[in-house]
Amino acid sequence: MWLNILPKSSNEVSAAQLDKALKEGIAAQSLQVDDQARAAMLQYLGLLQRWNRAYNLTSIKDPLQMLSYHLLDSLSIGQYLQGQAFIDVGTGAGLPGIPLAVTHPNKTFSLLDSNGKKVRFLFQVKTALKLGNVKELQGRVEEHKPEQLYDGVISRAFASLTDMIEGSKHLLASGGSFYAMKGRYPDKELSELPKGYKVEHAIALEVPALDQQRHLIIIKKP
Repeated sequence: MWLNILPKSSNEVSAAQLDKALKEGIAAQSLQVDDQARAAMLQYLGLLQRWNRAYNLTSIKDPLQMLSYHLLDSLSIGQYLQGQAFIDVGTGAGLPGIPLAVTHPNKTFSLLDSNGKKVRFLFQVKTALKLGNVKELQGRVEEHKPEQLYDGVISRAFASLTDMIEGSKHLLASGGSFYAMKGRYPDKELSELPKGYKVEHAIALEVPALDQQRHLIIIKKP
């Protein structure tokens, strides 16, 4: 059953309301997030709202919807990440990379996007939140050549599973995994996986106040 714990949507939302909603959403997901990390995520949400007016970073304008659709949705996969170094391909406004970096300071997150305005926004977020475990990168995933390979490639509604694998398989270290965030369970995409790639885990996620299907598909590199 989906949790409906957030207040009704409104563009006029106080900082206290947002903090309460975030705290309740974190508790509903049984996550361990300290006050400093929660404050950083609210600061990120504020930056996202302000920059969104000029750069159209997300179609969602309401801050409470941003909180559930973006922050809580991103946090839902954190417990499943295995390894230390991750790349978020097609990160856009830093989702899920920024919330994951805030709540997992011992892991590193490279945020890759081809849009220069979005990458400039990511630099501002990294600077404002003092995120030493974040590196913003501009470019196409197919052309990215990292100095060191990653333990995990993360995508959130970025491409089909096959396109994700074919475009970013050169980024994964041996034994690494693809983490694909999807809405509905992607039966057709799974039936079309490249030869040798198999699903390690398919996890149904429940995101507070988000009455939509969410799945995490974890695929191991052969």
